[in-house]
Amino acid sequence: MYVPFETLPEDARIWIYQANRKLSDEEVADIESALKTFTEGWAAHGTGLESSFLVRHNRFIILAVNQEIQPASGCSIDASVHFIQELEKKYNIELLDKMNVTFRLGEHIAHKPLIEFRKMAKNKAVSPKTIVFNNLVNTVGEWQEYWEVPAGESWHSRFF
Repeated sequence: MYVPFETLPEDARIWIYQANRKLSDEEVADIESALKTFTEGWAAHGTGLESSFLVRHNRFIILAVNQEIQPASGCSIDASVHFIQELEKKYNIELLDKMNVTFRLGEHIAHKPLIEFRKMAKNKAVSPKTIVFNNLVNTVGEWQEYWEVPAGESWHSRFF
């Protein structure tokens, strides 16, 4: 059961998927339509999940579930991963590869393999103050506070 994202409680569970390229506005509109359809029918053990989504910066897909109403089950999480895999195929993008880093370079959002980001840190092309997207956050509240953070305050700090 789809609900507006802003109505979800801070402890709602989220999953963040980052695309390996910037999506066009047309792709975003199509993906948002598919996400709306998916979240309207997303269920765990036959009970609808109070869920929502956001697409940010034409690159990130954020799925969310209010687990106070009905927690996501293994099967429902599998269904969401299958849905994400379908998006990957349809739009020729990678969304499940966690070995990449997305970060801000001024107003530009850059996406690099982890190995390249590590080299950039070593070469001082990025610093502990570089804003990174911490896709390991687990809740809406964490997302609001800790999604865009200086690299030195995230798991990326080990590269400096």
